[in-house]
Amino acid sequence: MSQQDILNRIKESLANLDMDSTLNYVREALNKGIEVKDIINTLAEAMRIVGERYERGEYFVADLIVSAEIFNNVMEILKPKIMEIRREVKPIGRVVIGTIYGDIHDIGKNLVKTFLEANGFEVIDLGTDVPPERFVEAVKQYNPDIVGISALLTSTMVHMKDVIEALKKEGLRERVKVIVGGAPVTEKFAKEIGADAYGENAFVSVEICKKLVEELRKGR
Repeated sequence: MSQQDILNRIKESLANLDMDSTLNYVREALNKGIEVKDIINTLAEAMRIVGERYERGEYFVADLIVSAEIFNNVMEILKPKIMEIRREVKPIGRVVIGTIYGDIHDIGKNLVKTFLEANGFEVIDLGTDVPPERFVEAVKQYNPDIVGISALLTSTMVHMKDVIEALKKEGLRERVKVIVGGAPVTEKFAKEIGADAYGENAFVSVEICKKLVEELRKGR
């Protein structure tokens, strides 16, 4: 099988919620020397297909949970390689990331985290249901370049502004760039709450974070 054939099999098996096949094809991809970035891009494409099937009513919440479980198992296989990349390359930048308080969804956040790590970023993951004060503490503790805030619900995305306000109140806003993302979030909303950027998906978020770090370096 060619490299593209294996990647296609990974995509199809994950999109079809076939755990065993997905894990086997990922192992085969690594054995054939396929880059981790390419595997992760393929996983993201598969998760997008799962999301579309859910939106069309072909998949249900239980299916989303299964897809997340498969994704997490794949990440366990890829973790040693990702750590290897991080050891070999000086981190591009440091990102503190978390899902806003009131929201316990983490599939999108985890995808972004994985993409960032595979591209050489150091990521501090605060998890889900994260209040503004925890983001503030993390900025003080880790001195990141970027704060990433995720939300899946329209009822929780409004709280993203609370984080930005808390950073301002503590005099930390100028030290970091803020990127927001998640299903209900839009570029217009990101601008309205004073964020620096909006990450439409995991792949785009990585490219934006690279640019934000460059901007930050120039400004210092």
